[in-house]
Amino acid sequence: MSLRPTVDFLLNDWLGVEALNQRERFADHSRETFDAVLDTCERIAREKYAPFNRTVDTQEPHFDGERVVLPQATHDAHQAYAESGMLSAAQDYAIGGMQLPYTVEAAANAFFAMASVSIGSGMLTVGNANLLMAHGTEAQKRVFALNEFAGRWSGTMCLSEPQAGSSLSDVATRAVPDGEGFMDDPLGPRFRLKGNKMWISAGEHELTENIVHLVLAKIPGPDGKLPPGVKGISLFVVPKKLVDADARLTGERNDVALAGLNHKCGWRGTTNTLLNFGEGRFPVRGAAGAIGYLVGQPGEGLRCMFHMMNEARIGVGMAATMLGMAGYHASLDYAKNRPQGRPVGPQGKDPSRPQSRIIEHADVKRMLLAQKSYCEGALALELYCARLVDEQHTGAPEAADEARLLLEVLTPIAKSWPSEWCLEANSLAIQVHGGYGYTRDFPVEQYWRDNRLNMIHEGTHGIQAMDLLGRKVLMENGRGLQLLAKRFNATIERALQVPALAAHANALGQALAQLGAATQAAWATGDPAEALANAVPYLQAFGHTVLAWVWLDVALAAQAAPEGAARTGRLAAARFFFHYELPKTGAWLAVVSRRDPTCAELPEEAF
Repeated sequence: MSLRPTVDFLLNDWLGVEALNQRERFADHSRETFDAVLDTCERIAREKYAPFNRTVDTQEPHFDGERVVLPQATHDAHQAYAESGMLSAAQDYAIGGMQLPYTVEAAANAFFAMASVSIGSGMLTVGNANLLMAHGTEAQKRVFALNEFAGRWSGTMCLSEPQAGSSLSDVATRAVPDGEGFMDDPLGPRFRLKGNKMWISAGEHELTENIVHLVLAKIPGPDGKLPPGVKGISLFVVPKKLVDADARLTGERNDVALAGLNHKCGWRGTTNTLLNFGEGRFPVRGAAGAIGYLVGQPGEGLRCMFHMMNEARIGVGMAATMLGMAGYHASLDYAKNRPQGRPVGPQGKDPSRPQSRIIEHADVKRMLLAQKSYCEGALALELYCARLVDEQHTGAPEAADEARLLLEVLTPIAKSWPSEWCLEANSLAIQVHGGYGYTRDFPVEQYWRDNRLNMIHEGTHGIQAMDLLGRKVLMENGRGLQLLAKRFNATIERALQVPALAAHANALGQALAQLGAATQAAWATGDPAEALANAVPYLQAFGHTVLAWVWLDVALAAQAAPEGAARTGRLAAARFFFHYELPKTGAWLAVVSRRDPTCAELPEEAF
């Protein structure tokens, strides 16, 4: 079974991505150039990634005392990806890019995520370089970002610390001016950093000749104390190896040391590290302290970093989606070929009859249809968000501003919903395999392990939920939520004209009304503690309502498609979601609307 027909349908029949070619930035492109990109990425993923997914899971990164060792397959995959031009696919022609719509770039990267998310496809490197293009100096763009886009160097994001975790206000890494003339360095104001960063993906390896770390740190005040809270956080670019203003390696190692490799249950092909900055293991110019160059203004580091974090959140959502899709494809193939059990007739089971394949059993169909509805729906959501990115960057001013605000509201959903429900798809894939699902003879147990990390990657469910209910639906007087509701209602109006979809349209209208009422009820007292006590059920209900809208819109496109198995399957997946999933929102919103205190008020000793 191939992913390509689904991608083609969503891009062309649903999103109409070819219409972007009418815009000046994409005028050189056509359906043929888009297809060529997809063809190339599909081939590289098939040849360089998929065959080695198990290899990188079993041959984990290890430190030999001098360097981190990765399987040769990882080096080969990274080289093929860099040579494909995908690291700079969306960038200007002037810096070696393709000026490819982000929608097409995201679709093309889906093939790599499905083939082996553990090998990775440069998500952090691209996000790192994009941040520098938005907030860095001209020298920082030229030296660091362009070399990342070229695949010569790779990038990381260094936020978390061992003592702080997700609480960035407690960041303790210090950055002090590096002597006289520190403001005059051609690469930006030069500082010395000291601190520890934890859970840094791709923090140490030999895949590229240099690693560009983007590091959050605080500049001490005149009293030597670090400023409290997130408003005191600044952002620094800290290369593993020092470079000059012409991007040449100076031959000197920066004071960034690997303190240890973290061994997670999944994503084992990607190094995950604890890094020590400025401990003196690699003294620079005779002194301890990692050299870092200020990005943007002091105290505005978190604002700059959110540029990368939001990209990474959509990337994590896509990774979760494609891991779910990989499990769905594997369990569908297994179900079609595994004989077990016999059909039940009026007289019960007839043991003399041949065994049925398990796909003939209603409950197995239920599990497969659930996976299909979760994963194809999530893929549609991620591509829709990617299309909003293109609108934000190339649309008319009013449309671009609407796209910006819609992305603000949808990003927590794009990250969290696939992380929860495509993980559930992986769990169902194991269930379809039965006892074999728990063994390494089949890939589904690895897909589940890999996907389990995504509920924590780039902000946990709880963090995303508080961001959604506590900030995103309130910002600009709720205009983002109003814009989203407007799009919901436009789809509902169209679907009401199609008899087969009218009931779904009415159900979505009711769910939208309940969501709006629950949002108001949560904030009825104006007390954030009460409103946010049930933020996660709110996130779940919001996400399910968004996915119901996505499926209804996709179903409208499917209705217009030629008769066939693909059309039947998409309409069935939409029907499943409306019949089996959307009704769950009522229970979630009930506790939100009541501001149910059960969890918040339970005393610690009662646990």
